[in-house]
Amino acid sequence: MMAVTSTNRSVKSGAVWKLFVYSSIGAFMFFVPVTIGGTNTIMLDHAVTFLIGSIGPVLPYYALAIIGAGAVYPFANGTWRRSALDVVFSLFKVLGLGVGIMMVFGIGPSWLFEPDMGPFLFNKLVIPVGLLVPIGAVFLALLVSYGLLEYIGVLVQRVMRPIWRTPGRSAVDAVASFVGSYSLGLLITNRMYRQGKYTAREAAIIATGFSTVSATFMVVVARTLDIMEYWNLYFWGTLLVTFIVTAVTVRIWPLSAIPDDYHPDAEPSPEEQVRDRRAAVAWASAKETASAAPGLGKNIFVNVRDGLVMTMAILPSILSIGLLGLVLATYTPVFDWIGYIFYPFTWALQLPEPMLVAKASAVGIAEMFLPALLVAESVLVVKFVVGVVSVSGIIFFSALVPCILATDIPIPVWKLVVIWFQRVILTLVIVTPLAFLLL
Repeated sequence: MMAVTSTNRSVKSGAVWKLFVYSSIGAFMFFVPVTIGGTNTIMLDHAVTFLIGSIGPVLPYYALAIIGAGAVYPFANGTWRRSALDVVFSLFKVLGLGVGIMMVFGIGPSWLFEPDMGPFLFNKLVIPVGLLVPIGAVFLALLVSYGLLEYIGVLVQRVMRPIWRTPGRSAVDAVASFVGSYSLGLLITNRMYRQGKYTAREAAIIATGFSTVSATFMVVVARTLDIMEYWNLYFWGTLLVTFIVTAVTVRIWPLSAIPDDYHPDAEPSPEEQVRDRRAAVAWASAKETASAAPGLGKNIFVNVRDGLVMTMAILPSILSIGLLGLVLATYTPVFDWIGYIFYPFTWALQLPEPMLVAKASAVGIAEMFLPALLVAESVLVVKFVVGVVSVSGIIFFSALVPCILATDIPIPVWKLVVIWFQRVILTLVIVTPLAFLLL
């Protein structure tokens, strides 16, 4: 009896140590802003910035290697022939490799090297994402595997489940996206789905409702729109509107119709519904998870491997699908035509320059930064509304769509487009009165 008691105490002691130390390191890297060299952001972003500054000349070749591996991977493992959509996206990845080669070696048509074309995609998206996901995967192993996710999940369950119809643990995904990156948020989501901790519907809700761009990139949007003096209003207003819109979209088709099934290869591990003694249950759940967690080395290896596979899927798609969206937005009237869908709403809401706002709202599906460029010279209300729409719309083809398609989450492209359309309209309806009231 004494031996058993001693062993149990040893396990609990080790679990508590791992819970505090590993989870604290992961949380610090993801969630605690630190000022270094006059820049205030999370340590993970500082690490990526440091690498870009230290080994900048090497990074295009690193990115090209990842892109090349990503272009070959679907053909090497045979996934390219699973469906017609897989064929199309596999070919887009090969096209992305061609664009990457042209960017790295400076060959190709002059329009490709316009600052808002190839260089924007390669320098502002491909290289940072190519570093952020694998490096973030190291600390992701510490963040999600040693009990913190379960502890927070139990505490906020009474909020997440009734409002957004997701487990309490999904709150960590939401925060990771806003302070870190949508790619890291999706990495967490996919990991939880594959482990049986999210159903397909829950994973789809989180991917399309919380995986927005980071606060760091929101600063870039605010600077472009020259609204940094309203930064707190912009940030918190965007956060509020984004989550209100998500609370609506989870209750309507197509998200509401996605099956509540678990990953076919996972053992379902649904979140226990806690009615009382919430803090005690949260603590017990966290310790149990920390006790059952794999060794640190194995855990990091698995997460980095998954991160690299996701990066291989993302980068070539950013260069091909993202470039196609930018070309259509810049050289064709496609988004002017799509803008007419939103014009009745922008006109009815009595926004200044309603057609400009409609086009800016439409172009966000290609790349979320493009709307800010379109309205940078407009009036304050227009800039604020479009700035919120560009973030709250969440879904865009230059990066987020390839990220979602690189996961196991079963949500097709056409449903992503429908959800984007719903989110844009809902955001316009919600944010416009706020903008007129507060500005």
